Amino acid sequence: MDLRIFTEPQQGADYGTLLKVALATEELGFDAFFRSDHYLRMGPGDGLPGPTDAWITLAGLARETRRIRLGTLMTAGTFRLPGVLAIQVAQIDQMSGGRIELGLGAGWFEEEHTAYGIPFPKEKFGRLEEQLAIVTGLWETEVGKTFSYEGQHYRLAASPALPKPAQRKIPVLVGGHGATRTPRLAARYADEFNIPFASLEDTERQFGRVRAAAEEAGRPADDLVYSNALVVCVGKDDAEVARRAAAIGRDVEELKANGLAGSPAEVADKLGRYAAVGSSRVYLQVLDLDDLDHLELISAQVAPQLG
Repeated sequence: MDLRIFTEPQQGADYGTLLKVALATEELGFDAFFRSDHYLRMGPGDGLPGPTDAWITLAGLARETRRIRLGTLMTAGTFRLPGVLAIQVAQIDQMSGGRIELGLGAGWFEEEHTAYGIPFPKEKFGRLEEQLAIVTGLWETEVGKTFSYEGQHYRLAASPALPKPAQRKIPVLVGGHGATRTPRLAARYADEFNIPFASLEDTERQFGRVRAAAEEAGRPADDLVYSNALVVCVGKDDAEVARRAAAIGRDVEELKANGLAGSPAEVADKLGRYAAVGSSRVYLQVLDLDDLDHLELISAQVAPQLG
């Protein structure tokens, strides 16, 4: 199972903090560093020093890391025009030497749009579908040819579809809990399907829907990677687990029920149960970005148990 580090910088983290976590991610052998794409803190607190932009962050990390994959869970479709996003992501993929992945979602947090003057359209899912078609279409267009698109929300005419990414194909992630349209979108456009903060039962059910949608679309179900995003809180003993839970304002039992919490053996066992229902990759939501010892413990005592 791949273990990836997933951060939520809108809760209060500057670029320097994110760089330290990304470098630790690389040094400790994790597969990737991902971050959310939000501009406003969720829950109580001041959010200082303020938000950082997801793709500016990843551009910096592209030049300061060498091995790990870099990406978003999920870029909000409401924040960026798809043609501009395709340029940004392709450029950063070149800057990284071909290590970028794009998670793209519809956008949902209305308050951050209000706070920063970003339009929050009522119809977001239809826009997301068009964005996926445009971004992937631009990247797939052969050099020397042009790309045009006529949709309800976006229109592109004779785009040169440049620049091209370093990778032949940038992996695209689609995710969520939706029962019908989300699996259909994943089957059509995604290389990976991610379900965030879901129980084992909900994970198995949603993976089944995506697999069925892929087969209905004429695509092998195993053509996609299936992954989870889960909050993590590991400690060498009960006291350390309790300390780490308190640091992020969470209850230990709640974290054990809804995430990956407890001793390294407990967390490895639960990861094994997610693997049994089809997950081959887990994004570990790390909320205390100053606690690099947490990452070291996971690397040293959880990852080796996963085989």
